[in-house]
Amino acid sequence: MKRASIAVFLLLGACARRQAPVAAEPPEVEATAAAITAFTEGPTVDADGNVFFTETINQRIMKMAPDGTLSVFREHSNNANGLLFDDRFRLLACEGAPSKGALYQDSKPRVTRTDMKTGKVEVLADNYNGQPFVSPNDITMDAKGRLYFTDLPGGAVYRIDTDGKLSRILYKPEIQRPNGIQISPDDKTLYLVEANPAEGGARMLRAYNLQPDGTVADMRVFHDFYPGRSADGMCIDTQGNLYAAAGLHQRRGSSETLKTRCGVHVFAPDGRLTRFIALPEDTITNCAFGGPDMKTLYVTAGKGLYQTRVEIPGTRR
Repeated sequence: MKRASIAVFLLLGACARRQAPVAAEPPEVEATAAAITAFTEGPTVDADGNVFFTETINQRIMKMAPDGTLSVFREHSNNANGLLFDDRFRLLACEGAPSKGALYQDSKPRVTRTDMKTGKVEVLADNYNGQPFVSPNDITMDAKGRLYFTDLPGGAVYRIDTDGKLSRILYKPEIQRPNGIQISPDDKTLYLVEANPAEGGARMLRAYNLQPDGTVADMRVFHDFYPGRSADGMCIDTQGNLYAAAGLHQRRGSSETLKTRCGVHVFAPDGRLTRFIALPEDTITNCAFGGPDMKTLYVTAGKGLYQTRVEIPGTRR
């Protein structure tokens, strides 16, 4: 197995942390934990190489410049989770809306788009047929500019067309707790994470044929993580290899076991696990590609933002 080096960016100071053991020849890890009580999520990278990611506990969106300088892009993020820059580098955000706090009394779970030049925030969707979302979680797009997002506790997957039309393409009970979502570079496959921690719950990567009209068909199980922790977020490279952030170092009071190693699991389009990138920190959440050559993989995990180099350029999806 080829060894990879992972560096962690310091968010607000640092302290030493022991690396938890992982099995099966883990890659070498160079890591320092950030000393903040935060939970990082949803990385995405703009055209200038700035990495944006969310802190779901502190309710803000962070920005890390290419030189490592960290700043707050947005306070009071409305419980933003998954982020994505669209083809015009407008920032898309899945916002879950906190249930408590005076600042959020009028806020709703929604999907928004921010014009990075003007700062204007546009609400793309906040309900389906008059029924509010529960908590939008992750988002991706296809080559036509259509957006696909998950409502994890709502048990649904939606599509937003370029004209703004909202469609529900998957719904419970055919799915349970949809988390990460991704589309292959050829627009032929939609991948969906099922992340149900309950005993017997679906913890897998589902794959669907993505039809030209944006609907899905012919579900198959691409990879089953059960009884370990399923994946959370995903990213995909230009050759269709799927990078899934999954696993735990320590159990967290659910039926999830430690069978799934904590790190980024890289799957070939045929479902073979071809690479594993170990992460030293719980809880790993999501990943995205960036850098001038799109060969830098950024990973959010615990209180840190990590990076490592890869050989195949990634996509921005």
